[in-house]
Amino acid sequence: MACALQPDKYMNKTRSTSLLARASKVIPGGVNSPVRAFRSVGGGPLFIKRGEGCRMIDEDDNSFIDYVGSWGPLILGHKPKCVIDAINAVLEIGTSFGAPTEREIVLAEAIRDAVPSMEMVRLVNSGTEAAMSALRVARGFTGRDLCIKFEGCYHGHVDSLLVKAGSGLATLGLSDSAGVPAAFAATTISVPFNNLAAVEEAFAKHPGKIASVMVEPVAGNMGCVPPAPGFLEGLRKLCTANGTLLIFDEVMCGFRVAFGGAQARYGVKPDMTAFGKIIGGGLPIAAYGGGAEVMNYVAPVGPIYQAGTLSGNPLAVSAGLAMVTYLKEHPEVYTTLEARTAALCSDELPGVTVNRVGSMFTFFFTTEPVFDYESAKKADTARFAKFFNHMLERGIYLAPSQFEAGFVGMAHLDSDIDETRAAARQFFEAE
Repeated sequence: MACALQPDKYMNKTRSTSLLARASKVIPGGVNSPVRAFRSVGGGPLFIKRGEGCRMIDEDDNSFIDYVGSWGPLILGHKPKCVIDAINAVLEIGTSFGAPTEREIVLAEAIRDAVPSMEMVRLVNSGTEAAMSALRVARGFTGRDLCIKFEGCYHGHVDSLLVKAGSGLATLGLSDSAGVPAAFAATTISVPFNNLAAVEEAFAKHPGKIASVMVEPVAGNMGCVPPAPGFLEGLRKLCTANGTLLIFDEVMCGFRVAFGGAQARYGVKPDMTAFGKIIGGGLPIAAYGGGAEVMNYVAPVGPIYQAGTLSGNPLAVSAGLAMVTYLKEHPEVYTTLEARTAALCSDELPGVTVNRVGSMFTFFFTTEPVFDYESAKKADTARFAKFFNHMLERGIYLAPSQFEAGFVGMAHLDSDIDETRAAARQFFEAE
């Protein structure tokens, strides 16, 4: 029989509901990012009061095992001691100077040491800014205008990259965004993920005109979709052969699927990389970088301008350095995360395809393999919405969209994994 649960049927959401009504008067949709809006799963978003370990507590004092983790960066859970101590130490000296600090150098060196493809690093404030800047550098370095991206891969809300961009656009049922001039979108060639033949065709159609191929090496914005064997290696060969820069957008998977990111996990070296999420330890920071030859085109030493007043601010830099340092000194983190996420995804759920890479995962409500955006879109979003609300009522907080990845962190204990699996089995038994 069909699952009878409806959004908000049992849970007390009195204060969250009140706050949403209040927020909607001053914030579009009541949220500062569309993926928080619960539009595809029904009901209203939860307003969070605090986090502790693997749990979030909302304004109505409901407690949830959190598998969103601020969309990936909380690999050590909420309020990890090393990050909180680092932030508190910086509060003693100030929050922002608009001038260089030694900490910026130390973080840049830590990223370079972990990711050898990034000989030089520029710190910025968000994943969108990192992807946008990497694309600009690729165009300036090559003297070309066109970029290849992949359907379902989201690289931030950059005008020219909001083309079949998955993530929030897919959740809201939008294929592109209003307000993007057609001329901007025309500089982007969108092809299916995991399809080398389509990339080859694009190069053949636009010889000598493609500045970059930008890809999430592990897709997370159409749900978790791993690269097919040989896909990343094939991109590397095609880019080298065509004088095109290969850009890995590791904003989500960087330092998440391996210490050196997906490029370390799969052994493929891009020309440029965009990082975010974990390198801020939960605070807003990101970075882009690559070989010295490419990065020396960036101002003030080169002609490609990019700047940011709060770039490299002491709070975010210190939090990120604490996180990266911890991960370097505790390589067992990745072994533990691999095992716990494998356990979470070990049950055979009827009518569900489970994708996982390291501690990233997605339960796709389809019986078919999910390997690109078109196959992801075959998922039954209505059934996922019922599952989401079933889990929420039982204290399990998943991403409120079929087209987002979930994340396991070190704060998730075996007991939390067992509780989550039991709640999921209840849903399928009740159908």
